[in-house]
Amino acid sequence: MSGTKKRKPLVAERRHTSKSGRTTGQSGRTRSGGAGSGGGRKPPRKPQARRTPRRKRNPLVAAITGLFYWIWRIVWGVFWRLGAIAAILIIGISAYVSLTLPPVDDILDGRARGSVTMMDRDGSVYAWRGDQFGGVVTAESVSPNLKNAIIATEDKRFYRHFGVSPRGIASAIRINMREGRGPLEGHGGSTLTQQTAKLLCLGVPYDPTVWKNETEYEADCRRTTLWRKAKEAVYSVAMEMKYSKDEILTIYMNRAYLGEGTRGFEAASQLYFGKSAAEVSPAEGAMLAGLLVAPTRYAPTNNLQRSQDRAATIVTLMEEQGYLTSAEAKDALAHPASLSQAAQQKAGGYFADWVMASGPEFLTRKTTEDVIIRTTLDQRIQRAAEDAMKTVFEEKLKDGSKVQAAIVVMSADGAVRGMVGGRQTKVSGAFNRATQAMRQTGSSFKPFVYAAALDLGNSPLATVEDTPLTINIPGSGPWSPDNYDHKFRGTVTLADALKDSLNIPAVKVAQAVGLDNVRRIASDFGIESDLAQGPALALGASESTLIEMVGAYAGILNGGSSVTPYGLTSLTLQGETEPLMEIETGIGERVIREPAARELTWMMRRVVTGGTGGRAAIEGLEVAGKTGTTQAARDAWFVGFSADYVAGVWMGYDDNTPLTGVTGAGLPAEIWREVMVRVHEGLEPHPLPMLAPAAPEPVQQQPQPSYPGAAPAPAPRQENPVERLLKDILGLN
Repeated sequence: MSGTKKRKPLVAERRHTSKSGRTTGQSGRTRSGGAGSGGGRKPPRKPQARRTPRRKRNPLVAAITGLFYWIWRIVWGVFWRLGAIAAILIIGISAYVSLTLPPVDDILDGRARGSVTMMDRDGSVYAWRGDQFGGVVTAESVSPNLKNAIIATEDKRFYRHFGVSPRGIASAIRINMREGRGPLEGHGGSTLTQQTAKLLCLGVPYDPTVWKNETEYEADCRRTTLWRKAKEAVYSVAMEMKYSKDEILTIYMNRAYLGEGTRGFEAASQLYFGKSAAEVSPAEGAMLAGLLVAPTRYAPTNNLQRSQDRAATIVTLMEEQGYLTSAEAKDALAHPASLSQAAQQKAGGYFADWVMASGPEFLTRKTTEDVIIRTTLDQRIQRAAEDAMKTVFEEKLKDGSKVQAAIVVMSADGAVRGMVGGRQTKVSGAFNRATQAMRQTGSSFKPFVYAAALDLGNSPLATVEDTPLTINIPGSGPWSPDNYDHKFRGTVTLADALKDSLNIPAVKVAQAVGLDNVRRIASDFGIESDLAQGPALALGASESTLIEMVGAYAGILNGGSSVTPYGLTSLTLQGETEPLMEIETGIGERVIREPAARELTWMMRRVVTGGTGGRAAIEGLEVAGKTGTTQAARDAWFVGFSADYVAGVWMGYDDNTPLTGVTGAGLPAEIWREVMVRVHEGLEPHPLPMLAPAAPEPVQQQPQPSYPGAAPAPAPRQENPVERLLKDILGLN
């Protein structure tokens, strides 16, 4: 019936299910079609998993574990509380320090001394000394290529940290320990902010009364100790509070040392590439950034290939960090940065050092200002000297030879146009054999002996006896000079004695005119070294420098006036127009008569055309000079001149080892010739200002007697002044 209520299924019916877990019928009915109205049966319950009985813990283990847990909780509690206190202190101290920090503009130029920029005679920059700055650059004004290269290689999280990077410090400690160093040795994990703090020496200014020099001061600033790292962290956080990120980067870019005396990226870019830091390419920016790790080692002027390899690594980093596309990186690697012409030539290093040493100390070596010096250097002549020496040494000397050479080229007024102080020409601060090496001059001194004779009125055609000579020297005993070939020629003219570099006639003439007179003339011509007191003075027993000798020969060329070699023509403070000092000429007072100087030039011309200096002869150009070889061949010289330039060459060993098969008439004369050929390329040749002596007058005949068969009276022999003086000295009258 419809009104009949459905009964609830019996419990048995609810539990009765098929073995498969399903009801045996449809619509709640059994498969037998019974009248039972029971609904669907519930699936059987899943059997409950049997619980594994808990294993009893070892009381001892439990006690130890509990003890460690208790200790850890105490340590952690103390640690985080101390850490919180330390953080508060650091923040508080950093906040205070930040209030003491100066404005950014006041700390961009951190140099303790100024710079010296040198220009050649044409006004082109060729050398730098001191601390170069170049001007202020900012993070906004520099090329993005440079800015990105710095961040990529020095601190890729620069814009995301607060001045100190715990992750970077931990990574650096891990690397140091793995490489067998102390935790603070080697990699420092410093951020750019921390590196800037070091450049500022944590706010401690340089005090010359405290520090021996600036190098010692900077070394102290870079010391790495636990206490200093803590101070560095505080100072870095203070900088982050005071300055923006770009301001910190600006300070860093202007104070970083980048090799060759450059401070800041503008100076480095100008020196290495001849352009502003705002214009550098990705390859150039990478090379500049590569200098930060080791400025001297990676300076492109020291080893361009090493610098390019370092730059390639940074280009790869820039690509990995998204600063360069793959195409830009590929182009930078294919076209690495190269040096500007001025930086590549690194011309006149010896010359620049000499100018720095000869100028006022407070405006050169110890200047606190930025100075511009105009010099006499001619870069064409400088290259000529360097190339000539290189050519002769490569062609004439054996590999591995340690023999040295020096060259000086100057004008007749003493203006030095080129200088080579040793075989290594691309140097700075090296020993300069042209200006610092005191060496015996040998026969290159003889022109001053004959200058004294000519100045007294003697003719180059006056005669002297080349015969054996022994002189008793007080305190030393008998001294018998000898000629180089051990031969005697009898009566010779002064001109021939100089042409063949005879020793005995030179000694006799020096004694005849007076050793004091010879010494005075040599000194007045510019040889400032102590000159020998005895008769060996005539043979070049005294020591001198090459630049002194070349300057003295310049006095002969200019007509007999003294010369002071000079390289500085004007000195001006950067930004000023009026020079503080100027030098127009090195010519001083007259030393010998002009006719005597012109006759001496004629005599020295014969040294080249038919005497010991034959290898110095140049076709189509009149040149004059004198060879010089010292005792045991320890020094070999050739000094001479054309109508336009004076040049000198010295060869020898630094340790005074005798030369083998080398005299002044050999390699020095050949080097001199190669120098002068290159110097005169493209120049119109001019005749030497020389004066040939008049031919001796014939002996006047006596009048014939008036009576037949009378013999004519013999004509009296004309005695020249040198012979008269010799007779007086040697007691022959």
